[in-house]
Amino acid sequence: MKVRIGIGIIAFFSVIAIIGPWLNDLMGIGPWKIDYNAISEPPGAGHLLGTTSQGTDVLAQMIAGTRNSMVVGSVAGVIGVILAVVVGVTAGFFGGKVDAVLSFVTNMFLVLPVLPLTLIVAGYVQDTGPVTIALIIGLFGWAAGARTLRAQTLSLRGRDFVMAMRMIGESKPRMIFVEVLPHLAGWISAMFLHLVLGAVLAEAGLAFLGVSSADTISWGTVIDQARQVALLNGMWWWFVPPGLCIALLGTATGLVNFGIDEVMNPRLRTADIKAMRKALA
Repeated sequence: MKVRIGIGIIAFFSVIAIIGPWLNDLMGIGPWKIDYNAISEPPGAGHLLGTTSQGTDVLAQMIAGTRNSMVVGSVAGVIGVILAVVVGVTAGFFGGKVDAVLSFVTNMFLVLPVLPLTLIVAGYVQDTGPVTIALIIGLFGWAAGARTLRAQTLSLRGRDFVMAMRMIGESKPRMIFVEVLPHLAGWISAMFLHLVLGAVLAEAGLAFLGVSSADTISWGTVIDQARQVALLNGMWWWFVPPGLCIALLGTATGLVNFGIDEVMNPRLRTADIKAMRKALA
């Protein structure tokens, strides 16, 4: 049940991200369209989530912001997972000098001050659109996952099924793709969701600090714009929706991760079965 709820929330945001522009056109609203007759208007029939102090529709901004925030999360998550899998699995499976070099690189990234470096790189790059922000976040967010995958791979490479493949002369790439990676699927999926949420939060934080393109709308930029006016004037309909969306995405990733943990961890499944039997007794 938890997994279904989490997947449903993530799927909802993904659908909104895909059809967002079409949805705005269908409703006749736009993130930059100004209604001079509805300045700082609360939610109503004309504007379902109200308007900003500039007269722009909050719902239209949320729809457009969902697309950019999900792009940032997805791209950063894919980049982070690819780097973590390549570095972590390679280091854990091959060991020796390869492990020493890759572990050194991983530890270097772990101790780097990520936020200051991200601010410096984002400030240096002229184009600070969603994809650029996602690339920066993904390149700095893979190290912790790589260490986890390295530890799991070290455990798996000594298992009987891997040793049996060594005995029959299977190549190392085949052993990695056929035997090791399938056993890491739960870790990798959980890591991806964690990176997606972390990237969305990081993008919101960067937008809050002013590191974003002027023509880009995301959940973070909506919050940044709202804090300057809405908090002082009680315009709750401006800052509550983006904060609620971020909270819902965090809840969804947590629910899916809990479900993955239950599937991958036999002890949790046994505990659930016992609790169910006790409740039905």
